[in-house]
Amino acid sequence: MRWDQNHKSSDVVDRRGQGGGAGLLGLIPLLIRSPLGLVGTLIVVGLYVGYRFFLGGGLGLSQDSAGGGQQTKDESIAFVSFVLDDVQKTWERKYPGGKYQKAKLVVFTGSTPSACGTGRASTGPFYCPADRNAYIDLSFYDALRKRLGAPGDFAQAYVIAHEIGHHVQNLMGTSAKVHAAPKAQQAGANGLSVRLELQADCYAGVWGHDTSQRKLLEEGDLEEALTAAAAIGDDRLQKQATGTVSPETFSHGTSAQRVKWFQRGYKSGDPAECDTFSVPAP
Repeated sequence: MRWDQNHKSSDVVDRRGQGGGAGLLGLIPLLIRSPLGLVGTLIVVGLYVGYRFFLGGGLGLSQDSAGGGQQTKDESIAFVSFVLDDVQKTWERKYPGGKYQKAKLVVFTGSTPSACGTGRASTGPFYCPADRNAYIDLSFYDALRKRLGAPGDFAQAYVIAHEIGHHVQNLMGTSAKVHAAPKAQQAGANGLSVRLELQADCYAGVWGHDTSQRKLLEEGDLEEALTAAAAIGDDRLQKQATGTVSPETFSHGTSAQRVKWFQRGYKSGDPAECDTFSVPAP
């Protein structure tokens, strides 16, 4: 992916090295089996409390990890700054609900407070609708590459684009409608929670289409994003963790679904093509 290595963004909040703290809303700790087969602590974020990149925990990320992978700290910040601004410039042009209001991206190490509770590195990137911020510990990119088998800068960019997709849903009121629906309609492989996540994947694909049109993509970039989408499907993560798959517990969609909807957005470049709620089965 072609990007400006000196890029700076006023919408990136750098909290690295500041430590964590309690947020306004407590998160619920549960012991679960992680995608790596280890039992760890998962901080469960409620549907309206916050939106996680995937439902998994115990990625082996240190609470004091500096993050950044193969890039230096400054390069990592420049990269996420460039991606964030590029994604939001796309939505300033494509947002269907009037004037687009930008989100902030909070970069932290270990843990950090948010209006949705304490965000932790071990639970991955998330979007908090209460403060309209996306959050990421850059050590997640190490896990994406080493543990989930999804390397590459466009795979990393897809993560940010997905979270901003949740911001778009928040602005449009989609998230609130899903939250207001009966719990029985939210759960499971065909539930509203999965449809919400798949729409965010499709929105990420819309941005991917835009980058392709502007010649920012290099050979192999699209495959990087598709590999990342497949790596965090509910079925694959459950199979890795327990050896079994339970569709009734799906929250983000299967690997095939996540790839399908990212591709739909990527091929069309049209947010209107991302209506995961009107199809019989996403």
